[in-house]
Amino acid sequence: MSDPFYRTARWRKLRELVLSRHPFCVTPGCGAVAVVADHLVPRSEGGADSLENLVGRCIPCHNARRGTGEPRLRGCRGDGTPVDPRHWWNAPPTRLKNRSELRRADRRPPPFAVSSPEGDGDG
Repeated sequence: MSDPFYRTARWRKLRELVLSRHPFCVTPGCGAVAVVADHLVPRSEGGADSLENLVGRCIPCHNARRGTGEPRLRGCRGDGTPVDPRHWWNAPPTRLKNRSELRRADRRPPPFAVSSPEGDGDG
């Protein structure tokens, strides 16, 4: 933060507005308190100092983004799968013997009508 702009009253006000708009880190899966106003398009690449180009991030997500682009979801591998072996994603698939084993909510018909591609015959 060697740029003198970050010590101006204008930046402090802009940072305050960003953090009031994004009080929690915008990185998916994070949810930590945001303390950094982060440029989506960096200033070094011509990014503006505007509310449209700033989001709130926690320090670890901001630091992760600085070197590698967007940070990954917390607790996930590079391909997006959860690291925690107890996560439902990592559980073995359940084999159902018949439809009666499904929960009632899972047996409901879809909330929309399916129509044929030819239309309803009115022409």
